[in-house]
Amino acid sequence: MYIIDGIAYAGDMKPAIKVSGIRPLSDYKLWVRFNTGEAKVYDCKPLLEKAGFAPLKDIAVFNGVYIDYGIAVWLNGDIDISPNELFENGVSAEYPEIA
Repeated sequence: MYIIDGIAYAGDMKPAIKVSGIRPLSDYKLWVRFNTGEAKVYDCKPLLEKAGFAPLKDIAVFNGVYIDYGIAVWLNGDIDISPNELFENGVSAEYPEIA
């Protein structure tokens, strides 16, 4: 059990997932290392159809990804993606042939 702001929660508190390393790959994929030590490959192609991510269709913009306070961002923070999204929907980088 743990308490945050006077509210008791069951179980153990898990640390927040944060991005600790990132690199753009071909075909609009990202290689991402997390503060858990795990590495995953995340496919960004489905996001490109959403208006907020449309600028990433420009490969030069996509390749400009960087980490800001544990979050993957582009264009000075105008575009970002949740570390939880990257972690939960990424494919283990341990097996690059499926990435």
